[in-house]
Amino acid sequence: MNDEAERERLGRALLGTESDAIIHADRAGIIRFWNPGAERVFGFTAAEALGRTLDIIIPEPQRARHWAGFRQVMETGESRYGRGDLLAVPGLRKDGSRVSLEFTIVPVHAANGGMEGMIAVLRDVTGRFEATRALRRELAALKARG
Repeated sequence: MNDEAERERLGRALLGTESDAIIHADRAGIIRFWNPGAERVFGFTAAEALGRTLDIIIPEPQRARHWAGFRQVMETGESRYGRGDLLAVPGLRKDGSRVSLEFTIVPVHAANGGMEGMIAVLRDVTGRFEATRALRRELAALKARG
């Protein structure tokens, strides 16, 4: 198998994963790709998510901050979250419940070098977040007892 065919095969396997949500949004924040992992994490099918804005997965209190950061990345093409730093944020599922997420982004550049959009690779860390929060509460209670 040649290198290009191998990359294509690996790319299809990665994008088709159910373990992590992989979402591509264009410059305007419109969802253009939604993989099986995104369906699992957020509860929306690809048909329900494609063509809608990222607001479907961003809780209302976080939207202004999200869009300010998104616009800055679209203008500059730079984000520390594209270099491997993880961003931890709450997300919103179709049923209205919250999910704790960690993610990185991959800027998508046009042929002229300008920003076309970005890809986010997101992982549901709700279980770990809840366990950590419970341990912190338990530690605080032990300290309070003296």
